[in-house]
Amino acid sequence: MRSIFLLAGGAALMATTALAQTSSTPAATAATNPLLADWTGPYGGVPPWDKVTPALFPAAFQVALAERRADYQRIADNSAAPSFANTFVPMQLAGQRMGRLMTLFGVMTGNMNSPAYQALDREWSPRFAAAQDEITFNPKLFARIEAIYAKRAALNAQQQRLVTRTYDSFVRQGAKLNAAQKAQLSQYNQQLATAFAEFSEKLLADEGKAITVTDEVKLAGVPASVKAVAKAAAVERGQPGWAIVNTRSAVDPVMTFATDRALREQVWRAFVNRGDNGDANDTNATIARIVKLRADRAHLLGFKTHADWRMQDTMAKTPAAATDLMMRVWPFAKARVAEEVRDMQAIASKAGTNLTIEPWDYRFYQEKVRKDRYDLDQSELKPYFELNNIIQSSLYAANRLYGLEFKEITGTVPLFEPNMRVWHVTRAGREVGLFYRDDFARTGKRSGAWANTYRGQRRMPPAQTVLSSNNNNFAKPAAGEPVLISLDDAQTLFHEFGHAIHAMLQDVYYPGLAGTPRDFVEYPSQVNEHWLLTRDVLDKYARHYQTKAAMPQALLDKIEASKTFNQGFATTEYLSSAIVDMKLHSLPDGLVDPDRFERETLAGIGMPKELVMRHRLPQFNHLFSSDSYSAGYYSYLWSETMDADTFAAFEEAGSPWDKATANRFAKILLSTGNETDRAEAYRAFRGRDPDVHALLKKRGFEGAGK
Repeated sequence: MRSIFLLAGGAALMATTALAQTSSTPAATAATNPLLADWTGPYGGVPPWDKVTPALFPAAFQVALAERRADYQRIADNSAAPSFANTFVPMQLAGQRMGRLMTLFGVMTGNMNSPAYQALDREWSPRFAAAQDEITFNPKLFARIEAIYAKRAALNAQQQRLVTRTYDSFVRQGAKLNAAQKAQLSQYNQQLATAFAEFSEKLLADEGKAITVTDEVKLAGVPASVKAVAKAAAVERGQPGWAIVNTRSAVDPVMTFATDRALREQVWRAFVNRGDNGDANDTNATIARIVKLRADRAHLLGFKTHADWRMQDTMAKTPAAATDLMMRVWPFAKARVAEEVRDMQAIASKAGTNLTIEPWDYRFYQEKVRKDRYDLDQSELKPYFELNNIIQSSLYAANRLYGLEFKEITGTVPLFEPNMRVWHVTRAGREVGLFYRDDFARTGKRSGAWANTYRGQRRMPPAQTVLSSNNNNFAKPAAGEPVLISLDDAQTLFHEFGHAIHAMLQDVYYPGLAGTPRDFVEYPSQVNEHWLLTRDVLDKYARHYQTKAAMPQALLDKIEASKTFNQGFATTEYLSSAIVDMKLHSLPDGLVDPDRFERETLAGIGMPKELVMRHRLPQFNHLFSSDSYSAGYYSYLWSETMDADTFAAFEEAGSPWDKATANRFAKILLSTGNETDRAEAYRAFRGRDPDVHALLKKRGFEGAGK
């Protein structure tokens, strides 16, 4: 996950802008290097994915970085008095070639990360950091920004916000430091960039491993569709039997259904110990270095901790505010876990098994409780959640709510992987852009699910349409087999598509007002999850992949009845990760033994022994592959407080499809980027601040905190 944040002019660009120090001018041009060419073709131009190779990047970096450097230097050297027109307008458009190039590089290192790309990442990341600092630390450029900031009252509201946010960003990034301090800060940033690349490479190596099973008896209880995926993974690796890859999408079904407890424990231990095996891929030393560098950087910038520095541009504002929300929910989540464990233990004891529930038993026995309590199990649901149908259901909901229209055009534009799909998107006859999907796991692709924006919308000339993508790691089955996903996977699909909807509905003038605070980013995506389980979507698209029959009403009723089932587990595994993140980045000195810190912090908050953090520190990509989510993993809960309260607005209007509410939500919150303060925008939509009780109700903690 690469960091996106405010650069000069407030433009949201990849934080990867650097100038290589070379003795000669590279012989690469747009004519000779396709990575430097303007994006051409239909739909406002498309990325040349079919032409991207690792070997093309070094020369392209040098040309694009030099061009970007010159763009900003021209602004800084302008002899005319500083004005919004001669400073901020050109800053919004500076370095566009570099922005496009870094989109290509960022996507390839996330989706197709071969050793060649890893080598490029290691080599170039510190150079990118140095060149970004060169822009931020340019005294002539900052003097112009500061002069305009001092007279911003004469500007219109959007211009004032752009100027203020840009000025604040430059200050947070060290623009006011003296020369020696700037040199030290740049060293910290370069060292961090190197460490981020190192962490990502090590974790990817551990996630590329697999557990081989040669005796099919050990896979008893595992659905045929899951075994087919494991068989395909073994074939891909040239191994006998079945291969259980060390990623969540492959591990969770085995943990849920395998009756062989020893296999469950083996798979669980391999998964939770990624990056923590004392070998060449161990990430603990890298993490310790990152945390110390972050603390030192925060001190240099005048902040007590990294968390204090990171949270300046968030809705929560302070670590204390974020922690207060987390600790308000934590006791109720923990108490629910104790209830869930009692229920699971009772079923295990009734079956005559002489065991105490351990972490590798949780998913297995929670399914038995689900079956016992609601007569519902995941294997009964999966035939109704065929991937293509769920994709279509997400498009249907977006069309019905927001008028977005999708026409699949796969095969007409370049793709970097043959299994990708792409849609042309319009709204009320107006061009919106393209939507790409990259759904399947493969070697070299980082784990998890995420959204990318290849190109963001803007109305400022030259106007741009959106190129948005979703990326998942669904296990690809053998040829001819259906792709059946779990209810959790379907919710993840809707979540990531919510990010795409946010990008596609954006309607801002200045690109520097497009990016939103970290604890707002997850809000639109979490809101979108609610429509998966609406009756209309399920009735139309949750159809049995063989019989095509709609999901029976009785099964729909079971899903509805079990909506808050297992929320102790879900909340606690997430929230423990968020609490550890905030406490880790609130260490003033940044000195830490990651394993020991994790153990002691979890013991201090009373982490139930029957489960682990969703992301243990040695594999916490959100925190250590960039600065992006550091001291910010709480943002999912912060966003969920708004998302639960937002869906309540639809319910209060009488229907999840209420058009007036959808229109207001899109107009006030989804289309406006960061043109207004997000807390003020929320109050304009809801008439008040978000109500935390909607979150507690959603998670089944009614009565909590009242």
